[in-house]
Amino acid sequence: MPGMVLFGRRWAIASDDLVFPGVFELLVRVLWWVGILMLYLMHRGKLDCPGGGLLSSYLIVLLVLLAVIIGTVSAIVCVSMKGTICNPGPRKSMSKLLYVRLALFLPEMVWASLGAAWIADGVQCDRTVGNGIIATVVVSWLIIASTMLTILIVFDPLGGKAAPGTPLGPQPLDSHESSQLLSGLRTAATGVWETRVRLLCCCVGRDDHTRVAFSSTAELFSTYFSDTDLVPSDIAAGLALLHQQQDHARSSPEPTEVVTHSPGSFQEADLDAELENCHHYMQFAAAAYGWPLYVYRNPFTGLCRVGGDCCRRRTTDYDLVGGDQLNCHFSSILQTTGLQHRDFIHVSFHDKVYELPFLVALDHRKESVVVAVRGTMSLQDILTDLSAESEPLNLECEVQDCWAHKGISQAARYVYRRLVNDGILSQAFSIAPEYRLVVVGHSLGAGAAALLALMLKSPYPQVRCYAFSPPRGLLSKSLYEYSKTFIVSLVLGKDVIPRLSVTNLEDLKRRILRVIAHCNKPKYKILLRGCWYELFGGSPEDLPTELDGGDLTQPLLGEHSLLAHWSPAYSFSSESPLESPTRYPPLYPPGRIIHLEEEGASGRCSCYPAARYTVRWSHESEFSKILIGPKMLTDHMPDILMRVLDHVVSDRAACVSCPARGGSSVDLA
Repeated sequence: MPGMVLFGRRWAIASDDLVFPGVFELLVRVLWWVGILMLYLMHRGKLDCPGGGLLSSYLIVLLVLLAVIIGTVSAIVCVSMKGTICNPGPRKSMSKLLYVRLALFLPEMVWASLGAAWIADGVQCDRTVGNGIIATVVVSWLIIASTMLTILIVFDPLGGKAAPGTPLGPQPLDSHESSQLLSGLRTAATGVWETRVRLLCCCVGRDDHTRVAFSSTAELFSTYFSDTDLVPSDIAAGLALLHQQQDHARSSPEPTEVVTHSPGSFQEADLDAELENCHHYMQFAAAAYGWPLYVYRNPFTGLCRVGGDCCRRRTTDYDLVGGDQLNCHFSSILQTTGLQHRDFIHVSFHDKVYELPFLVALDHRKESVVVAVRGTMSLQDILTDLSAESEPLNLECEVQDCWAHKGISQAARYVYRRLVNDGILSQAFSIAPEYRLVVVGHSLGAGAAALLALMLKSPYPQVRCYAFSPPRGLLSKSLYEYSKTFIVSLVLGKDVIPRLSVTNLEDLKRRILRVIAHCNKPKYKILLRGCWYELFGGSPEDLPTELDGGDLTQPLLGEHSLLAHWSPAYSFSSESPLESPTRYPPLYPPGRIIHLEEEGASGRCSCYPAARYTVRWSHESEFSKILIGPKMLTDHMPDILMRVLDHVVSDRAACVSCPARGGSSVDLA
């Protein structure tokens, strides 16, 4: 950090990122040099054959060239180890060394080509010598090809627009030149990100919804990434430091001021009942994923149980169920829910941008009509997730300031139209008019289920919603408060999705910049210690940062500012949530929140962990920051959540002496 400037443009790599690739190249080059030297010394007496003089000269020149390259790469590694992330001053010579290193590729390519030509001419020498020459030529071209691939990877399409010496930092934010430059850079960044998204999602259709989603995703990425001079390795180092910092804060015996939000007595009283409901309805949320999740959860028997559906023609039982694109899914749905064909009203796996698969079933055990919406399973779903702007919701209620996540709101509207306009709910309640309506979902499906429940609240006042691992950036504050009366969310451990919103991402960026700015160790040491800490644990007290230096009140300047382009949404000294752009106001998770929190330090492995969980009602403020840890992604997986729920509910039911109130603990073996 900052990104290196070579050939008049910025690249997505910093001068301290060359330690590990340099060491790897050194290892290869030294072994290669030793091998060629041994080949020459052991077989130079056999080079008196026709053309042997050429091969002898080839080996000698290659040894000299490799020695020069090894010396240059060694210098690059040594220089790259100097300084810190925000102090690139000791690495000022890096650009000159890289120019020398790149220049050495020219004679290496020429010599590799000559070696290939001489071997192709069929030089009549010892076979061992010939094979050794062929190996050196192959290795030369492999290294050259890998270097070219690396250059393509670290190429920054916007690098030429941020030439060195551009006076961005010192200028006042409201100056005309700065405003014009920022506007131009952001427009260019949006165009680049939209091109990237289109390439990644080339197999997705090109309808109006998809084009809108492409633009929304590009706008989100350009807004988040365009105002910093971070390279990917800086973010990795910052996340490693943040994880250790968070663990250190948790294990610190010093008292900290904590603002608690005590749940009401009615919340504490019905914790067990709602937890049991979550355990029951999670089956429907999992069933909405169809056969992929079922086979993943049952790797040895799953394919045998559901494979017949892929070849079997639709039976009379299947024809009782409305829907489309069932394919191999129905058997997995029956196996997961334990219901019969006749219990399903509609099953749809139609999947497009802003249009999610869902199922409608009659749950006779709980006497409810269950609508389950599928979570993220496709590129279309990811585009729905990333359409993160806010849009107003027109609800038939007295709540003011109704805003919601745009992509999830559009998906909920699609399901609402199918349920109401196509008469699916009317058909269900004509069969079971005394049943109540329950809407469930996991992840993206949880967000859509919560918004769907809000839309259905007026025609179905008794509607209930169970949202499993819902995204945080979903509802405006007023809608969040309103949803507490009929929506329950369930969150496991450090799951990142219930903590994920544009506001929280801005806060994470600020915290990364702060911890990097206070870093007093080179990046390669931070990454090595971070990998060791993630894999094997250790003491979080040995932090390679100086955290007692107070708040960062201004950018720390190395050769460039921490911020390449000053962001109006960025505050160095504030610990409060950042002011997001108007397109991305602060949004909140739905309903009351049950948190299954692992006690003590989180384990490194999520496969059958021996863990102890605390079950309690939590306030949304406890999810206002993204927590870094090895389980931040695995805690979101539906199979992990189902496994933990199974153990927690069974243990609480078996534990006669457990407290009736929230906050009790259970063992998960």
